[in-house]
Amino acid sequence: MPEHFMGVDLGSTTAKTVIVDDFGGIVASEVVQMGAVSRAGLSRSVDAALHSAGLAESDIAQTIATGYGRRLVPGSGRTFTEITCHARGVAAMCPGVRLVVDIGGQDSKAIQVDDEGIADNFAMNDRCASGTGRFFDVLARAIECDIAELSELALNGGKDLEVSSMCATFAETELISLLAAGERREDIAASVHRAVSARMAGLVAQVGKRSPVVMTGGVAKNTAVVRFLEEALRETITVPRWPQITGAYGAALLARDRGEPRTQSPDTETDERATLVTSGAAPSCSTCGVPETVEPSADHPILPIRPV
Repeated sequence: MPEHFMGVDLGSTTAKTVIVDDFGGIVASEVVQMGAVSRAGLSRSVDAALHSAGLAESDIAQTIATGYGRRLVPGSGRTFTEITCHARGVAAMCPGVRLVVDIGGQDSKAIQVDDEGIADNFAMNDRCASGTGRFFDVLARAIECDIAELSELALNGGKDLEVSSMCATFAETELISLLAAGERREDIAASVHRAVSARMAGLVAQVGKRSPVVMTGGVAKNTAVVRFLEEALRETITVPRWPQITGAYGAALLARDRGEPRTQSPDTETDERATLVTSGAAPSCSTCGVPETVEPSADHPILPIRPV
């Protein structure tokens, strides 16, 4: 009987599970929307993927976990950060990719990828909900529409309004003020999408723009975000057929490799690099911005993204 391998990505708002065969082909996948890092959502995602594949948990040769809640995944052999797993998964789905833009429920990432599917460099904004799925939930609530309607509204907006607050905490008040001033919902939605894309382009600038560009994460299903980001980067952006499972897919491929990500470093060291890249004083809600890379010092050396 052929062996099967599982990757689990327990994120901030969704649990993703992917099962692959010996050849790396996807046998089953499942995405479950949930509360914050939910164990119940995790169980539903794993159970549904196993059921879809016609497998029992004992049929899985190895499991690797990633995401915010990766250490909560029972039975995982090893864990890797989202950076490692997204790079591997996207490189397998979209061969030749050189830049991954990932916007999830509560964070955003820009990852440079080499020709072997290894992350060369990355920048991550995980201290502010600006531009993430949560931020678009705020927008939908403010203009009283379903989250699925946002993209169409934004694409029909023509007026470029000034949206000064990109903080999820305060943006709702500003958006309501724009509505009270008589501005159209379409123009508000378009202006917010445009502002989010400009901020994401700033994150990309930290690692350096490369081409081809692939966008992943739940927000990648918002066609307006993709279009405005293409304009901001002046690049064509590819969205995989299943943009939410790339991290779990990468984890499953690493499990197939028996947990050896070729020349990439293990989870603990990658965690330290991620902390250094996004550390520094946490921005306040009124002045939040994309975190800047920490300058090296005697107390805080900058570790290389790849072993040297």
